[in-house]
Amino acid sequence: QVRLVESGGGLVQAGGSLRLSCAASGRTFNSYAMGWFRQAPGKEREFVGAISRGGAITKYADSVEGRFTMSRDNAKNTVYLQMTGLEPEDTAVYYCAARSSPIFSSTWGSYDYWGQGTQVTVSS
Repeated sequence: QVRLVESGGGLVQAGGSLRLSCAASGRTFNSYAMGWFRQAPGKEREFVGAISRGGAITKYADSVEGRFTMSRDNAKNTVYLQMTGLEPEDTAVYYCAARSSPIFSSTWGSYDYWGQGTQVTVSS
């Protein structure tokens, strides 16, 4: 069982930056590929980015490519999402997810554990 807790969300003006963190419980964090997803009001949950177990490989949605960066610190059981150049369209609840597989995925249904989410609001 893995417990995930997101933090770092908040209100920011367009063009600003935020860094989200996701702290995981357990001793086997480095056996999980990790993903970030988001859900805006009235919309389906969508893929933001994913990172391999060791952190060497990342993948991003086209909408955030070049603005968002994922990283992880396996010694701290934490994954990060650095967000820059934020736009009002990035407003959503952001969720981190863990997948017990060496292969990350952009499909939310393929993840095994989810956090509660953290709200990100970008004002224009």
